[in-house]
Amino acid sequence: MLNCIAIDDEPLALELLEDNISKVPFLKLVAACENPLQAMRILEKHPVDLIFLDIQMPGLTGLQFIQSLTIKPLFILITAYEKYALEGYSLDVVDYLVKPVSLDRFIKACNKARELHELRSLKQGPPSENSADYFFVNVDYSLLKISFSDILWIESLKDYVKINLKSSSKPIITRMSMKLLEESLPADKFLRVHKSFIISKDQVTAVRKNSLFIGTMEIPVGENYRDTIAIITGKLS
Repeated sequence: MLNCIAIDDEPLALELLEDNISKVPFLKLVAACENPLQAMRILEKHPVDLIFLDIQMPGLTGLQFIQSLTIKPLFILITAYEKYALEGYSLDVVDYLVKPVSLDRFIKACNKARELHELRSLKQGPPSENSADYFFVNVDYSLLKISFSDILWIESLKDYVKINLKSSSKPIITRMSMKLLEESLPADKFLRVHKSFIISKDQVTAVRKNSLFIGTMEIPVGENYRDTIAIITGKLS
């Protein structure tokens, strides 16, 4: 269950947002606020996982509100203006919805938020409690379970990642930032070797000066990641 807040200065838009939230079984609405200052008071008293946020509001805008927080929950931006999309994504928001928002598009964004919350929980949970050897990604409106041991390598495709698996010739493609995925994977099993590649240490079959192999796939090692070669060869020796 994700505890959430809805923020919009337009009463009708806020009412519609509350109605959409009520239709998603894994969301619990903690508060509906007309401005970010109200939301700040709620955040001081209640744990919140997700905030649905309008951007263009009097006083403190939605983007300024995000930047003001030290500890940030997940955010889904809902606005009538497409022009803020790039700035919104630079703040690592989960999704950017343009009004009017259809229910299926809203649910897709919520599924993505739940997936990212699961990944954060895997990363932040104490080792004694975090024994999971898998995670979930959002694919075609469903959450797909992926075992860490099944991953060969992961490749960045702009706003998406491509996860190559031992068990399937067809890779899994999901919308997710490479940074978030890297932080969610166990560091003893995976390495970032390039701005566009993460590899499974156990799957490396050969190493060159500027690249490595997983089977017949040659993967470049970036200039800023050359020290990973020593880590990998230490693993292989």
